Amino acid sequence: MTNKLNNILSELKEFQWVDLTHTFGPDSPHFPAFAAAKFETLFTHDDGFFVKQYTFAGQYGTHIDPPVHFEKNQNVYDSDIDLKDFLLPLVVIDKSSEVASNADYILTVEDIKQWEKEHGTIPPKAFVALRTDWSKRWPSQEQFENKDDNLQNHYPGWSLEALKYIYEERQAIANGHETFDTDPAILQPEKGFEGEYYVLSSGHYQIELLANLDQVPATGALISISVPKVEKSPGFPARVFAIVPEEV
Repeated sequence: MTNKLNNILSELKEFQWVDLTHTFGPDSPHFPAFAAAKFETLFTHDDGFFVKQYTFAGQYGTHIDPPVHFEKNQNVYDSDIDLKDFLLPLVVIDKSSEVASNADYILTVEDIKQWEKEHGTIPPKAFVALRTDWSKRWPSQEQFENKDDNLQNHYPGWSLEALKYIYEERQAIANGHETFDTDPAILQPEKGFEGEYYVLSSGHYQIELLANLDQVPATGALISISVPKVEKSPGFPARVFAIVPEEV
């Protein structure tokens, strides 16, 4: 068994590994309701060791939202998620061209069905990511919010129906995107965060503020997610990467 695992590891390391995580700091984009992160040096090498103290909201940078983040009856924190659900087939639905001409673009069921005509049915137990190239606006808070003169944010997102399709029809494990929120900003004043509530209240998790989805194929890659095991954490920065076979 040891040799088998070592062989699998050696094979995986021959593939391309793509970091899907933003480097974040005190000046990085963050959900407007949160204070900016604080990084403070507590000790330097002159003291004998180098240590920093970090203060930030759990949903900061590329991060995980577990079910309990939105739904108290879903008593699932970061550390309760099955480890096997942190390594999944990765599906990337690319709507970057549409978003380039319409910042309020909303992913629909028809979009997903059209994607499936081109790439095949979304496999069960997959991680489904929405590529919009919004991550290329990093590290600008202003560009991420994309406010108009009335202070309304404009950025793309999922429709509730599209989320129901990937979870109820295609049995996905999790979803992810490059923006602050699951829901498109233009719908939030009227409908709030109905899409995110659906995902989390259904017992699924999501990753927000993904990066580099333009470097990953529509199918064929794996996504790996790691999160510190913080006690009773309703969300925390995550390290996320894709393993991409060269032949894809």
